[in-house]
Amino acid sequence: MLEIKNLTKIYKGGKTAVDNLSLAVRAGDIYGFIGRNGAGKTTTIKAVVGIHDFDKGEIRVDGKDVRTQSLACKEVIAYIPDNPDIYEYLTGIQYLNFLADIYGVSARDREERIRKETEDFGIYPVLGDLISTYSHGMKQKLALTGALIHEPRLLVLDEPFVGLDPEAALILKDKMHGLCERGSAIFFSTHVLEVAEKLCNRIAVISKGCLVAEGDTRELTKDKSLEDVFMEVIRHDKAD
Repeated sequence: MLEIKNLTKIYKGGKTAVDNLSLAVRAGDIYGFIGRNGAGKTTTIKAVVGIHDFDKGEIRVDGKDVRTQSLACKEVIAYIPDNPDIYEYLTGIQYLNFLADIYGVSARDREERIRKETEDFGIYPVLGDLISTYSHGMKQKLALTGALIHEPRLLVLDEPFVGLDPEAALILKDKMHGLCERGSAIFFSTHVLEVAEKLCNRIAVISKGCLVAEGDTRELTKDKSLEDVFMEVIRHDKAD
């Protein structure tokens, strides 16, 4: 579903943000992408969804190249950044209908999906209100609803649990599992290691732009916790 080969991104001034990174996310995977601040997680994610160009390597989504077939890739991706910007002059329902129009979701399907997702997240009663009146958590729930409305083949999330109350976090986890059971894949970054260890079937650890650990979660944490694995990376970074 997502294949990254030898991805390299160098910013102006010569800083290498991502260095020869390769990984693969298969259909059905909930794939956790973890690392320290500045490790290259967000840069990688933005390259995957087509926001950032990159210097070397290849990224393919559902078999399509993100550079040469960018529109086809975007049609099957949903992306939520760590701090989603939403059109605050729209009402919630206007925003969701706007997204449904972009992705070509039929009137019947969108009505069913919008009601289902917003009722689950508890924001259905306020869809007629301006988004500017929403709390941060409500905006996050609206953004998640918008991401799910076209049933993406690849859901890409950057710190998706930030700002969610415990109930909403549990609902999101259930929805992530449901999406993957229907054949989609999820690639997401998080600093909440306990969540990653329990939720993800595969995990990659990135440090200074390089992949330092990757594989089945149970294999990576066979004799230790994910926190132990992560702290080994931190100690290695400081030693360097």
